[in-house]
Amino acid sequence: MQFTKPVKLNDTQIHRWMMILRKRAKIVGKEGEVPITAIILNEKGHCIGHGRNTRNKRFDPMGHAELVALRQAAWLKGDWRFNECTLIVTLEPCQMCAGALIQARMGRVIFGAYDFKRGGLGGTLDLSTHKSAHHKMIVKGGVMKKEIKQEIEEWFSLRRLIKL
Repeated sequence: MQFTKPVKLNDTQIHRWMMILRKRAKIVGKEGEVPITAIILNEKGHCIGHGRNTRNKRFDPMGHAELVALRQAAWLKGDWRFNECTLIVTLEPCQMCAGALIQARMGRVIFGAYDFKRGGLGGTLDLSTHKSAHHKMIVKGGVMKKEIKQEIEEWFSLRRLIKL
């Protein structure tokens, strides 16, 4: 089986997608979910899957934006392999999601803010370069990291104020 490479995205395209994800994340945050959103682009740059956190809404511990997007894209694609695809997400994938992306053979992952508590692609550890990883993917982190970090911190800060 031959795979094509992920679509080449320039900084302007990445910025555009991240702005869309940030807007969607604000809506998600207003609905009570951690404001994280993700999309999967195929080798032509078309969105074949999108996700948002749904853990609270669906009482689903695996309701992470990346996994929701993976499920949708796999169903639309009719395959579980994503060598030619790119996942873009507002926050660095956690270790569970990073493991799922490796298992799905994601071609490229682009994320906004690093997660220095739970990150699985460089924030706390990097599963994409770990010796046990059977698949190597291209990882680019830190896209609009300051803005996204601030938005997520503000969301958590507001949640703590409400609970007092």
